[in-house]
Amino acid sequence: MGNGGKKLGFGAALWFFLSASIAVAGECRDDQVLLRGDWGQARFTIELADDDAERNHGLMFRDELPKSAGMLFVYPDVSDRIGFWMKNTLIPLDMIFLDETGTVRRVHSNAVPHDETPIMGGDGILAVLEINGGMAQSLGISEGSELRHPAFAAETAAWPC
Repeated sequence: MGNGGKKLGFGAALWFFLSASIAVAGECRDDQVLLRGDWGQARFTIELADDDAERNHGLMFRDELPKSAGMLFVYPDVSDRIGFWMKNTLIPLDMIFLDETGTVRRVHSNAVPHDETPIMGGDGILAVLEINGGMAQSLGISEGSELRHPAFAAETAAWPC
């Protein structure tokens, strides 16, 4: 077909690649969360703790957590009794408490390693995101920020998948 055919083929391939890249960047995945607010957006690669054994172990006994990583604890029902402690946790953590819409209801900053004092989330909590201590403040994550993840039902999520 000559040069014209090659340019069209390259252009079509480039368009396909860019379209696929945009689709992948915007899709919801079990291993990541997206957060947004008037401060901007952030993405964290996460481990999902959605059963009793995973929730009970959490991030205990870890020496470090990569800067853009975290753990999302998801509970089967909304509760006002979700609380955390830092027993056997070696690194300071921020705890971001979320309601069933994925909206941040409370941020507890820099939980102290080994502290056994309960850190309660408040009423109507469905999930908790733990990230490195101080990260929420440095990014601006606060009450009212929204989290996007498949754990939040599309019909009720503030930022659905």
